[in-house]
Amino acid sequence: MNLFTWRVFDYAACMRRIDLIEPFRVMQLLERAKELEAEGRRIIHMEIGEPDFPTPATVIAAAKAALDSGDNFYTPSTGNPVLQKALSRWYMDEYNVDIKPERILITPGTSGAFSLIYSALLDAGESILLPDPGYPCQRNFIRLAGGEPLNIPVGPETRYHLSTELIGQHWQSGTRAAVVINPSNPTGTLIADATLESIAHTCRKLGGYLISDEIYHGLTYGSKARCALEFDDQAIVVNGFSKRWAMTGWRIGWIVVPDELIDACRRVMQNIFIAAPTLSQYAAIAALKESASCESMRLAYDARRRLLLAELPKLGFEIVVQPQGAFYIYANVAAITDDSKTFCWDMLEKAGVAITPGEDFGSYKSAQHVRFSYATGLDDIREGLSRLKAALHKET
Repeated sequence: MNLFTWRVFDYAACMRRIDLIEPFRVMQLLERAKELEAEGRRIIHMEIGEPDFPTPATVIAAAKAALDSGDNFYTPSTGNPVLQKALSRWYMDEYNVDIKPERILITPGTSGAFSLIYSALLDAGESILLPDPGYPCQRNFIRLAGGEPLNIPVGPETRYHLSTELIGQHWQSGTRAAVVINPSNPTGTLIADATLESIAHTCRKLGGYLISDEIYHGLTYGSKARCALEFDDQAIVVNGFSKRWAMTGWRIGWIVVPDELIDACRRVMQNIFIAAPTLSQYAAIAALKESASCESMRLAYDARRRLLLAELPKLGFEIVVQPQGAFYIYANVAAITDDSKTFCWDMLEKAGVAITPGEDFGSYKSAQHVRFSYATGLDDIREGLSRLKAALHKET
């Protein structure tokens, strides 16, 4: 094969891979909602998973102080050592686990963390087990790294989480890890402690890793989410400041990796993003000391959750498993429609209510489900429920 032929072949292969990257459909719905707002319509947003609260004032003050000091240069690729040490102490205080600071790598949000770990972990064709339904971008992170997402159907019987049995059934020779999202996006359900422990041991036994997405830790109602590191010191844990601390636009997260992956991750970080934003790292140090604002936000989310749980079934939305965390409700709409995608777009256009169709989160029974986000105020939720009731009454 000559050089010209190799280049053509490699370009074609890249094009095939990029063709597999799916759109983040909730963002398409959001874009249309913004167009309608620009036309003068008031849209009730229950589609996007972004806190409606401001970043705590103490966090903003810390970032301003860092900016005024002139310290806006690169940090080490793996992160500001002060933040790494602060997170190490936080893990001890929060979960009673002892994590060396150098194992905690600071990333541009959790998206950066997942891109990092899949780039470091996967060779071409190797696979990662994912729950279906699950966070949609996971599939694309894996594909961009040259890997293969194996989407495993999960339902109410496992609270929409992978189980030890499912992992054992679907693990292949080239599988490197299984992912749990705890609490889950889109269902808001928690994984049982015994199940999490069993999954961690199973992944180790099969020669791979457990990857635990813990971005919604701190946003639970009635039960505390357990960290995977409590059960397996070698688990890979991803977390960030976007949800619990209302810092989406700061783009700051972290990943805890085993010692054997630190060097590979460092080399990837040096090349793909050099370092996480410096000012955001200073803000994150202050965020770890913030508790009052976080608790206030959590209580507000719980009030919204309870309202939706009480009212949605009256409109025909079936909630098979009640959410215990995050700010989502995954509802079955089979009593209303057999096409949740068309239903969601109709509700946006006709009722001015934005909710997310199940297809964004996978293919398993997606046409029967929608996701409600309650990262919006009680008044808006009440208005959204009223509009849905009126729209559904017109259609019956």
